[in-house]
Amino acid sequence: MFRQSLILVAATLLTSCVSQSRVTSIDTPDPDTSEAGSFGSIPRRIAFGSCMVEDAPKPVLDLATASDPDLFIFLGDNIYGDTNDMSVLQAKYDVLDASPEFQRLVTSTPILATWDDHDYGANDAGKEYPQKKESREIFLDFWKVPADSDRRQHAGIYGAQMFEEEGRRLQVILLDTRYFRDALMRTQQSDVYKHDYMPSDDETATILGDQQWTWLEAQLNTPADVRIIASSIQFSHEYNGWESWTTMPLERDKLMNLIKDTGAGGVVFISGDVHWGELSLQENKGSYPLWDITSSGITETWEYIDSNENRVGEAVAENNYGYIDIDWALDDIELTFGLVDKENTIRVERTVRLSELQ
Repeated sequence: MFRQSLILVAATLLTSCVSQSRVTSIDTPDPDTSEAGSFGSIPRRIAFGSCMVEDAPKPVLDLATASDPDLFIFLGDNIYGDTNDMSVLQAKYDVLDASPEFQRLVTSTPILATWDDHDYGANDAGKEYPQKKESREIFLDFWKVPADSDRRQHAGIYGAQMFEEEGRRLQVILLDTRYFRDALMRTQQSDVYKHDYMPSDDETATILGDQQWTWLEAQLNTPADVRIIASSIQFSHEYNGWESWTTMPLERDKLMNLIKDTGAGGVVFISGDVHWGELSLQENKGSYPLWDITSSGITETWEYIDSNENRVGEAVAENNYGYIDIDWALDDIELTFGLVDKENTIRVERTVRLSELQ
């Protein structure tokens, strides 16, 4: 269910990744029997984005590629499948694969990916989606997850990568917010709650499922300096009635408590889904505040942007991609994260030190 050893990525392996069309799982031997990562083996710039119609123009991807990231993370809605017909789903992946902007990115940059509802198979779908096993296989094959990857050894598509260089460690945790998720609670009190969903007080309802929760706890107990948790849905924002961790606040509290109880430092969330970009900061009593950089969408926008008391800076209504730059050379590692719009303008940017994430 979970690999106890760290996943160590050496510079030579990252170089070989670039020659592949897509890479989501970079597996190497146990680090206790492997050489430490050499110069260049740990990402300094991580770019990411979500919400991408497969046959639409994707100029934002070209902007992301031109920024020369060491890693790009697709956060879900990587196609708009929305079907129970797996031949249709596969055909949409094929259209994405033929996209020149997509090819320019994936042939020059190592890739990680998770899914959201539309590439999972249906709008706002959870564990009830009837074709989830078949969709999982198509997802893993498209993103070229190796046959022996841990991501193929369990239900769902969650997984983690560890990068290391000269004693510095970056952990990327890819959550699956679809395969195990219970039904959401439809809004019933329109004078109190808005849009589609209201917060659920059901103690049995889950987003991640028992198996993924156990795995995640083990991941957060694994030594790392910086941890990027990729969640397809928003985490740190104020409830707005759309699908997010705020619709299951007990699950959100569980994750905040897990970060606190494991003593996991350096956690930053990245998310997508909503068709706008923003930075959110959620206080976590007894621990450090949790940043969430939402980048959405690569091709999609929304007619209006909901309020968010946790927002830092402005919201970005235009197409955008997100980034995290990490200065590993400093004693107190520095993280700079922000959002770039379709005009290649940095719209929001914030720098924090690792000491602030402990």
